[in-house]
Amino acid sequence: MFTVYNAIVMGSAFTGYFFAYAPDTVKAKFASNYIMSLLERVPNIDIWCQDGEKIKTIKGHIKFSSVHFHYPTRFNIPVLQGINLEVKPGQYVALVGPSGCGKSTIIGLIERFYQVTNGCLPGQNITQNDLEKVCQEANIHEFIVGLPNSYDTFVGGKGIQLSGGQKQRIAIARALIRNPKILLLDEATSALDSESEKVVQKALDAAAHGRTTLAIAHRLSTIQHADIIFVMKDGKVHEQGTHQELLELQGIYYMMIQRQHLGESNL
Repeated sequence: MFTVYNAIVMGSAFTGYFFAYAPDTVKAKFASNYIMSLLERVPNIDIWCQDGEKIKTIKGHIKFSSVHFHYPTRFNIPVLQGINLEVKPGQYVALVGPSGCGKSTIIGLIERFYQVTNGCLPGQNITQNDLEKVCQEANIHEFIVGLPNSYDTFVGGKGIQLSGGQKQRIAIARALIRNPKILLLDEATSALDSESEKVVQKALDAAAHGRTTLAIAHRLSTIQHADIIFVMKDGKVHEQGTHQELLELQGIYYMMIQRQHLGESNL
């Protein structure tokens, strides 16, 4: 009797312990299946492929014609739903709209999902004069020459720590050293205080001169001088025009301006 009793009690206890981990076992099985599906997925764009057309001359003309898009892991959630927009060479164009409307997705599509491994073009011979020139354009030269070792100073990690505005301006200089025909700015002045934002915005305005520029901004004060502003919502372009033209429409852009309390002196 005691043997049977102990077997039943101990067996029931360990069975209870086992079923307590059952939800975790199901989660682990689901996670492993998801990981295997990611590993087995073949991307539409092969970043290692050397074939295809290689464009030697970039004019900076960008055009989206009825573009639809959804992310591979979320087939049932459309991100872009027939986007039509055009950026002509040398124009400064801004994308505005609520979070999740597809602004950053557009920049990701323009980039073709490529990631550079360093900040310079392959085989590009960069001189000290080139570095100083782009740093002056990015309004960071005076700060750099004031560092202990000037342009040879290590920053980040165990080196000199930079503020948000300084990091942003160095990032601008790293982009300008490539002398790009197209400049893509995704919330370039985010997380900056008002004073740092003014300095960085001045550097961005200088960097955008003579280049096709596509900027994303939530702070509408930074893009009011854009040649054309596209107002997006739910993956579509709902309004487009200059700052003044959009104000006269008194639509989505006008409401966004009102919410950000931009006074008449800033318009």
